[in-house]
Amino acid sequence: MSKERIITDDAPRTDNPYAQGVRAGDTLYVSGYGPVDPDSGAEVEGDVETQTERVLDNLAAVVREAGGEGLADLVKVTVYLTDLDDYERVNEAYGARFDGDPPARVCVEVSRLPGDVRVEMDAVAYLG
Repeated sequence: MSKERIITDDAPRTDNPYAQGVRAGDTLYVSGYGPVDPDSGAEVEGDVETQTERVLDNLAAVVREAGGEGLADLVKVTVYLTDLDDYERVNEAYGARFDGDPPARVCVEVSRLPGDVRVEMDAVAYLG
């Protein structure tokens, strides 16, 4: 099976040693993204719902670059929150982006995320 590194300007880029995504056959592994605007490289300001929407936009951009449609191709998402008190608000913003067919998901509280953002997600997508 071949492995392909996915690179797009439509999601935040970094100088750190990891790929935005890696496609292995029909499976795409998307790196973790916080609420960072890909054009400015700055954290998106606003409430946790606004930040969640930006995170999902970043994940979708990598999926599209790999040949998928976007969020509909996700089969597994891990959500990282720095405060589980944000859980319901993140759930509302997250749920609004999936048409009744959400992927499997895990949500964990972590002590800190890069850039001190409140939410980050990584994902696995099926592109078959």
